[in-house]
Amino acid sequence: MNRLLLYFVLAYLISWAIWLPLILLKYGIDTLPVLPEYHHYLGSFGPMLAAFIVRFIYEGRAGVKDLLKRLVQWKVNGIWYVIVLAVPVALTIVAGYTSQLINGEPFSMKGFSTNNEFPQFGPLAYFMFNFLTFGVGEETGWRGFALPALQKRFSALVSTLILTVFWACWHISAFTYRPLYSQMDAAGIAGFLMSMLMGSVILTWLYNSAKGSLLIVSLFHAMIELIFISDNITPRITQYEGMAFAVAVLLIVFITKPLNLSFLKRQKSV
Repeated sequence: MNRLLLYFVLAYLISWAIWLPLILLKYGIDTLPVLPEYHHYLGSFGPMLAAFIVRFIYEGRAGVKDLLKRLVQWKVNGIWYVIVLAVPVALTIVAGYTSQLINGEPFSMKGFSTNNEFPQFGPLAYFMFNFLTFGVGEETGWRGFALPALQKRFSALVSTLILTVFWACWHISAFTYRPLYSQMDAAGIAGFLMSMLMGSVILTWLYNSAKGSLLIVSLFHAMIELIFISDNITPRITQYEGMAFAVAVLLIVFITKPLNLSFLKRQKSV
């Protein structure tokens, strides 16, 4: 089996197997154990585990070591830390005050990085939780394995479009039990898919520009989770955040060009 196809199959199987108790529970079947609160987040490790398994099968310990090295690859230009940590916060503030000015909705950063699902987490704890789950868990696979494998055959933009399809479909099972997804109407699903595409372009740009640092893309993924899942900020703020990210995506494609989506050459698997 093609290693990329094997990766996608394993990523789906592992995550969906972890989420199976939650899916069954939604239909009144409680025969499988469920970890309170955190069970959904365990599924985020499916892409990471699949990446390590496939690289070990085809490359042995060298492949595993390469992934681990990229996870702790912190020696990159400092501008990338500013971009992934400070810029999203700045955009949130601008979007919040824009919403306040246009819609008259009061804006406060007190609700930033907090949500009703995990009220026990402060800003730093919630950030680290997202970093270690959706950040490291997903990005080790999607960007650490799938993206460079696709970029070996296709341009960065085409690779990103293909990866977006697989990344979005990976979420399908969550639509059966996760209120965040199951309550979406057609417009909500369209917005979800658009956000996946925009996120993919930005993550590809970061991954290629930071020379394959999984730390950088994982930090950005965690920061995006904070921005778009926070429940206690002005409701319509996400509309303006989305507009800002859409502009950023267009600039990235226009300035860096589709071939590499970066001023550096795109990262390719060996």
